[in-house]
Amino acid sequence: MRRDEFAMEDPQEIEDFLRGMSFGFLGTADEEGIPRVTPLNFAYVNGAFYFHGSRMGEKMDHLRRTPAVCFTVADEYALIPSYFSDPEMACPATAYFKSVTAIGKAVIVDDLGEKALAMEALMQKLQPEGGYRAIDANDRAYISRLKGVAVIRLTPQRMSAKFKFGQNLKPDRLQAVVEGLECRGKNRDEETAGLICKYHPGPR
Repeated sequence: MRRDEFAMEDPQEIEDFLRGMSFGFLGTADEEGIPRVTPLNFAYVNGAFYFHGSRMGEKMDHLRRTPAVCFTVADEYALIPSYFSDPEMACPATAYFKSVTAIGKAVIVDDLGEKALAMEALMQKLQPEGGYRAIDANDRAYISRLKGVAVIRLTPQRMSAKFKFGQNLKPDRLQAVVEGLECRGKNRDEETAGLICKYHPGPR
């Protein structure tokens, strides 16, 4: 069941998250309704998700037959052990994360200008330091490559976001989790503690 306290409704927060991520999971189905999930890179540009790949293959067959798709992006920040807030019970063990799920119809892009826009946005994620020739549909060096690559656009008909950082916890338990993260000090614990303070609706 969806927990409303974890729902993220701020469009800027959602866009910032998507712009910072480069990897997600595309759900498609074949003509018999058998699902497939494909992990792939993406770019989020002007309110749409873009993916690229071969023009042939099972994924493209699915999209041509059944363009209705689901796409999910998720980022796990920290595992929260039960003993951070309860010395005995296992129930509080969880993970803190951000996720966005989009549902809509996938469109295979033919326009070279739109393909170039999508591929340049992907390159800026995959290679932000530069060191390559900018992708331009008017550049003869790229025209044949743009024609040869498949680019898919997903403009969401529905999109939901879940940012889970202890919004359901009472202040004393939340404080125990923050202190546990600060003491553990692993990986993204400090960042997670900061996000707990940012998203929790009440004082700590």
